[in-house]
Amino acid sequence: MALRKDPPDLLGNSAWNAIAFAVAVLLNLAILPFVVLRLGLAAFGVAGLVTACVAPALVFSNTLAMSTARELAQRLSPSDRDDARRLFATAAMLAIAGGGLIALVLVTVGAPFARLGFHLNGPAADDLGLAFVLAAAGWLCQCVGAVFLALFTARQDYRRIAAISIASTVVATAAMLLLIPLAPRASTFLGCQALGLATSLLATAFWSHRAVGAWQARPALHRDALHRLFKLGSWQMAAQGGALLAAQADRYLLGALLQPQYVGFYGVAQRLEEAVYVGVLKVGEILFPFFSSLQHEAEARKADLLLRASWILNVLAASTLGGLVPVAGPLLHLWTGAEVAAEAQRVLVVLSIAGILGSSANVFAFYLLAEARSRSNAQIALVTGAVTLATSAIALPLFGWQAAGWSACIGMIAQMTTTVLLLRRSFDLAGLWSRVLHFVLMPLGVGIVTALVLRGALARAAFELAPSWWSVVTVAALSAATIFVVAVAASQLGPYRAVCRRDLRAIAGRFLPLRAV
Repeated sequence: MALRKDPPDLLGNSAWNAIAFAVAVLLNLAILPFVVLRLGLAAFGVAGLVTACVAPALVFSNTLAMSTARELAQRLSPSDRDDARRLFATAAMLAIAGGGLIALVLVTVGAPFARLGFHLNGPAADDLGLAFVLAAAGWLCQCVGAVFLALFTARQDYRRIAAISIASTVVATAAMLLLIPLAPRASTFLGCQALGLATSLLATAFWSHRAVGAWQARPALHRDALHRLFKLGSWQMAAQGGALLAAQADRYLLGALLQPQYVGFYGVAQRLEEAVYVGVLKVGEILFPFFSSLQHEAEARKADLLLRASWILNVLAASTLGGLVPVAGPLLHLWTGAEVAAEAQRVLVVLSIAGILGSSANVFAFYLLAEARSRSNAQIALVTGAVTLATSAIALPLFGWQAAGWSACIGMIAQMTTTVLLLRRSFDLAGLWSRVLHFVLMPLGVGIVTALVLRGALARAAFELAPSWWSVVTVAALSAATIFVVAVAASQLGPYRAVCRRDLRAIAGRFLPLRAV
């Protein structure tokens, strides 16, 4: 059976997510050189450290958003409306009360902690207090807005979600263009981001009230709803915490050991890799409510959908992230200048490889969350975070800041190993290991090897890219296409080649003008 026939509009939802993310990425990547130039690498590094200090609050807001979306996705019929309203009211109360308390703590202790832990002083850190106020305010807007957005996520209404995301990004980008030249400080940059998040909150609250206002209720605590949210959210908070540790470990240690400009170098490389990685994640994000709606399907059916979706997203991740590897140096040179390119290109290569490895767990994480198996997600995330932190703590003092990306690679290898072991425990199906090898591991391994071969071939040929965007983009696109072709060709060597061909035809028939299916 072709993949597009499984859910009603799964590919269409992915397209809306991809469109919204593409707009956000283009605007964010376009504005970043302007921000770095106007702020300077030191102030940009300070802004990155403030963001890293606020990041632990995302454990609460992301967990609440996911738990609310999952519970609402199972209560969409009119007969469940009262129960859904109680869930919404409880989630809204938790976001306002709990989020407000967390924001207050960030505002109170954030600046003193950052000065002490990261040795921040001088002009670049003079506005730390205001920077934390604005960053905490932006996070609080995101926390409350996520509860309203869960109403759309539960209904898989990604058209509205995309429109809200685009509006938020446009407002934040316009604010940076207008305000950063007037006040080139870290707090200005964070304030512009907070303005975009506030726009998202207002737009989500207004639109959800008009579209699904009957499913909303005033903030209040209901014991049964609180129990359901906590039952899923307790382990999910541990999972979010492990993921946060893995994502921020290098930044924390760089801030503690080195000057803020090195955090800036790392932030530039990570921003570029993260843009592509999260783009692939956004395409697959629609699988969470989809898997949530498959509670009564047979185990074999769930495993089939899980592994086929993994193959598609893994091929996409290997192609897009692998396309950055051959052109890392020239791309950074054109984007942010020669100094950043010289310092950060190796980190970008290593982070891109880490992103490819990390893609192995994405679809499985959505499945586990939909199945309310947050304990397994927590185990994966905590192992990943612990290994990443331990590697960073050893590598950074010994080899300097450019060793930062290697800890992410080692952490992702630990994540992949844990994920495969849990996958084996989740499904008792014949031939599961061969399917995992074909659908999960092979496209990632083929992508990494092909990307490194292409980078080595360009280096051995002493190929010099002309200092123009069209040449760099052309080589990156050709590299991504080459990786895609090699990964698809490799899929035809195994016993599941017919399944891969059918799913590729289904995707082509959904998006291409001429449907040669």
